Order: sequence, then C-alpha cells, then structure tokens
Amino acid sequence: MIVIRGLAHSFYVGKKNSRQEIPVLKGIDLKINKGEIVAVIGKSGSGKSTLLNLLSGYIKPLQGEIVLNGTDVTALSEGDWATFRAENLGFIFQSFQLIPSMTAFQNIELPLVMKGINEADREAIVKSMLAKVGLDDYAEHYPSELSGGQQQRVSVARALIVEPPIILADEPTGSLDQETEDELLSFVKQLNEEEGITFVLITHDEEVASVADRVIRLEDGSVVERLDKGAIR
Repeated sequence: MIVIRGLAHSFYVGKKNSRQEIPVLKGIDLKINKGEIVAVIGKSGSGKSTLLNLLSGYIKPLQGEIVLNGTDVTALSEGDWATFRAENLGFIFQSFQLIPSMTAFQNIELPLVMKGINEADREAIVKSMLAKVGLDDYAEHYPSELSGGQQQRVSVARALIVEPPIILADEPTGSLDQETEDELLSFVKQLNEEEGITFVLITHDEEVASVADRVIRLEDGSVVERLDKGAIR
C-alpha cells in the first residue's frame, strides 16, 4: 500500500552563497500494509510533518522513493500528483480546515463538486456520509455552530467522501478534549475495521498512538523504534 525507500530531505537556510543544509529526514525506509493503522510519533523537529508533506506530495524529496498503491509518486508531475491525491488520499487536520462560510453539508460536499459529480448524486452521497458520522441533524449548521468534536467529524466525513484508500491525519486530536479525543479514535478504529481504510496518524501523543496497529518513532530524522500493537503500551 505504502512503500518508502531511502527517503531523505533537507531544508536550506541563508543566502545563496552561504546556504546551510539542515537535514530533516535521513534515509527513511517504511512499509505500511493495506488496512493498517500506523502512528508516526516523535517530538517537535523529529521529521513527522516533513514526512507527512512528502507522503501527500506537497513537497518533493531530495532523495528516495515513495510508492502509493503501486504508483511511484515521486516521479509524477505536479498536475498528475494533484489528480492522484484527489483520488487516493484523504486528509484530517488538527485545525479541521473547514470553510466557515459553508455549512457542514457544503464542506463535506466540496470534494465531490471538484470532481464534477452531479448535484443529485452529491446530495445522496453527502446525506449518507452525514449519517455515517452521526451528524444527520447538523447538515445546515456552520462550523461556528458546531462543537470541536462535531467539526472534526465533518473533517473526517470530507476526507472519506471520495472513498480514498489512504487517510493521512496530522495531529487529528490536538484540538479536542479527552472525551472527544476518545470518541474520534474509536471512530477511526471503526472505519478501519469496517471499511479497510489505511490510516497514517502523525502525532506526538502516546494516547493517540495506542489505537494504531504499529508505531514508528522518529528521532532526529531517523526511525529509532518500531512497535507492534502488543508492545505499544
């Protein structure tokens, strides 16, 4: 499902003639199987966010290969990457990333609009998704009228609406209280078991990592620990 080979990336600071290289990832090798929940955990500066941006195609690696669903995405053009991303990846963010001027229904519907799905089909798909995430009665509510947990469920619904095989989640519970965090993690586990969706959770939170089948711990841009579920807690 996801194969990473020799993935390395650096950032550069300073002027052109005196640029300093700052290595962020140092030759990462990973394999994530279809239907797994994998947590990538580490302190700030460990390389988690860079890894997520490389997996999502928002930055290109300086070295190495990323294969998603059998496609070497590091070889794709920017346009082809955008098409691939829309069809294969869903995203859940800490800050929800909802459009405040749109209702819950419209936020969830947006990826379908961008894909050119006709209005009648969109309505049926979104209504079904609202029911799946337990927000049937909140379709016409704006983000400001929803709790943090409800907003994150809208975010999850939007990620799921085009039925991507892989969901990348960046600190998905960072803005939630403990009770709502527990609810969201249970929902992620349910989706994984019922739909077979592969989840990659980027987090610094050991509690979030406990829902995963495997934990990959990054430190200073390198993998320093790999734990299967039985050894996570």
